[in-house]
Amino acid sequence: MTQIAADRWPGIVRTPKTPLKARLASWILRPAVNRIAVRLTFPDGDSWGSGGPDAPEMKLVRPQSFFARLGADTKIGFGEAYMAGDWTTGDDTDLAELLTPFAERITQLVPPTLQRARVLVDKRLPHATRNSVAGSRKNIEAHYNLSNDMFATFLDPTMSYSAAWFDDSTPDESLETAQLRKIDGILDAANVTEGTRVLEIGSGWGALAVRAAERGAQVTTITISTEQAALARERFAAAGPEIADRIDLQLVDYRDATGEYDAIVSVEMIEAVGEEYWPTYFAKIDELLAPGGAVAIQAITMAHHRYLTTRNSYGWIQKYIFPGGLIPSLEAIDENLAEHTRGLKVTGSHSLGQDYARTLRMWRDRFNASWSGVQEHGFDETFRRMWEFYLAYCEAGFSTGYIDVYQLRMERAA
Repeated sequence: MTQIAADRWPGIVRTPKTPLKARLASWILRPAVNRIAVRLTFPDGDSWGSGGPDAPEMKLVRPQSFFARLGADTKIGFGEAYMAGDWTTGDDTDLAELLTPFAERITQLVPPTLQRARVLVDKRLPHATRNSVAGSRKNIEAHYNLSNDMFATFLDPTMSYSAAWFDDSTPDESLETAQLRKIDGILDAANVTEGTRVLEIGSGWGALAVRAAERGAQVTTITISTEQAALARERFAAAGPEIADRIDLQLVDYRDATGEYDAIVSVEMIEAVGEEYWPTYFAKIDELLAPGGAVAIQAITMAHHRYLTTRNSYGWIQKYIFPGGLIPSLEAIDENLAEHTRGLKVTGSHSLGQDYARTLRMWRDRFNASWSGVQEHGFDETFRRMWEFYLAYCEAGFSTGYIDVYQLRMERAA
């Protein structure tokens, strides 16, 4: 068993002491797994699941600890058990392949009578993760300030950390080419051409700003991640003075942005805004958009009924990956536009859900292949299992359609 650092992973190093809840978790999981084409195997040779010998295998290493974590917190314990090494995949099973059957039936795993009691066991979002100005900075730093070098080990040369847009007719297309297509899709949707005044909310590591400047646009890009900003500035300088002179990077919260822009773009940033601040986010976009301008955002989404069910609950992703994060529905976006802008509405959309599944698979393959390099930056085995689970978990969600991602064009009603 790999040693777990107690100071860094206090929620992982200790196994909950909840024997009654552990038995209840076992009682619920067994019939659920027996309806899924997987194999859940135990050290003593016992197995659950309806899958045959070639089905994805979930191998319980420490069953007692696994069920204890699952019983203590169903939404968080499953991922924590993987981080702790309480379970793993079979030798011939890919992690996302195993998680996919669960994602396909996630709403059917728990009996309806117990689903109605979820309000009694769901943990609410911690107040500390609210996306106030100070809270947003803390939440963003927790993820994006991990290490630029770490992200570089698995991202493509553009350093794009969002869904790519692949050409389905080119199965061997590079990730970099697909990411540039994604960026061009956003810029095209916002009508970015020579002389366009562009505001980018969420700079990332600068690839979109460079691409817009290459079109001759004047770009203001804002971020609250100091680590990303530092590398983005280096990349702007490396692109040459003709590009760098067209880009103004500001360390500023979107709520404090000023100016007037012909195009406003934002890629997978709305998920970090938080439901409480969506009205502020869209009202600010509306305030800064010039007459006749266009907005293009890339947003991860989920079905509206799932959003309504989960919007106030606290899950594994929020605890370990994106504190303060919340995925909207398309309906929630439409409602906020209608209520908090002067006529902005969605006038075009394009789904990249399956492209995201492919992107995540490529990231995970690169991350695992580069683990020795990642490890050199101070990351331990528990982090590796956490990151692997995060990438595979998201891949399964997109591949099954449980979550989606859209490029959305917005304009004011004529």
